[in-house]
Amino acid sequence: MAKTRSGRSAKRPRVPAAIMAVVDAVHAKKGADVLALDLREAGAFTDYFVLCTGQNRRQVQAIADGVEAALKARKLRPSHVEGYERGEWVLLDYFDFVVHVFAPNARMFYGLERLWGSAHPLSLPDPSPAV
Repeated sequence: MAKTRSGRSAKRPRVPAAIMAVVDAVHAKKGADVLALDLREAGAFTDYFVLCTGQNRRQVQAIADGVEAALKARKLRPSHVEGYERGEWVLLDYFDFVVHVFAPNARMFYGLERLWGSAHPLSLPDPSPAV
């Protein structure tokens, strides 16, 4: 953990439980390049973005389905879902956070990481090794 000038460890923002549930669901479906952005200080319409990549349409849809199922178990349902049929960029809007599941070309093209460059990335755990 990074040290402050006083020598104490700097506090990392705590990752909300719902965001961790999303990350776990993405990893369970073998999603890649998972990134969570804290947008609370960026003047955004939501508090967090979670971005990830699936390798093809079927995997993008499977990741989106997995995220929905994991959050439904926590009694959370998206207020809006876009792009599921095409499977290039699926957006799941949960008000406090938005999940973006991209195909590789769509993620590169739209570059949300660049557009929201003032957002702070959250420190996420690496996926658990397959058993």
